[in-house]
Amino acid sequence: MALLAKEKDILVPGEEIAKGMDYIPGSGTYRDKDSVVCQRFGLLSLSGRTAHIIPLTGKYAPKKDDTIIGIVADVSFSGWRIDTNSAYSAMLNVKDATSEFVSKGADLTRFFKIGDIIFTKIFNVTSQKLIDLSMRGPELRKLEGGTIISVDPNKVPRLIGKNASMVTLMEGTGCRIYIGQNGLVWIKGEPDAEVRLIKIIKKVEEEAHTPGLTKKIEDYVNEIKKEAKKV
Repeated sequence: MALLAKEKDILVPGEEIAKGMDYIPGSGTYRDKDSVVCQRFGLLSLSGRTAHIIPLTGKYAPKKDDTIIGIVADVSFSGWRIDTNSAYSAMLNVKDATSEFVSKGADLTRFFKIGDIIFTKIFNVTSQKLIDLSMRGPELRKLEGGTIISVDPNKVPRLIGKNASMVTLMEGTGCRIYIGQNGLVWIKGEPDAEVRLIKIIKKVEEEAHTPGLTKKIEDYVNEIKKEAKKV
């Protein structure tokens, strides 16, 4: 009856996480007789008595209720086809994009045109991977200008931080930031501030698996701020 690995340990498939029935297998783990065993390469996360493995690499798999950054790929008579930074595109229908009355055959490019960037929410994913999006929510909007950065989708929880602690640190650069669970990050600020923030984002991504990450990034942000003042 013992836990054989620690929170945030990097584990490989087949590695034993816990012995006995005190711990329950969650995502990325399975039970083998009286043991909980790692199913995929990743980081151990414990939620109460449930053991999960957070993958360190991989493509984005769209899920219901995810908030993502999408790019308008096409405009049809009934809505917009959206690039989701995954193997599957999504559909944003007019009724889910605006509360305005839109007459049949209206020019939808007055709302969104090809190449526009949106912060949107997935409200449905079918078994055939047909994805429906919504813009109905306080934070959901078109993102004007700014810069898009791509990160590993599996590193997004670390990029956000517990209670958005990492986002708060990054906003200290003076930039606005939106993080999509599909691995796209939108930032907007002065050119020098954007460059500094990109450095911070890449450092979080590179060191996402290391302990004490928030403190490391806090120190790194302060160091970057000091360098900026010298210029």
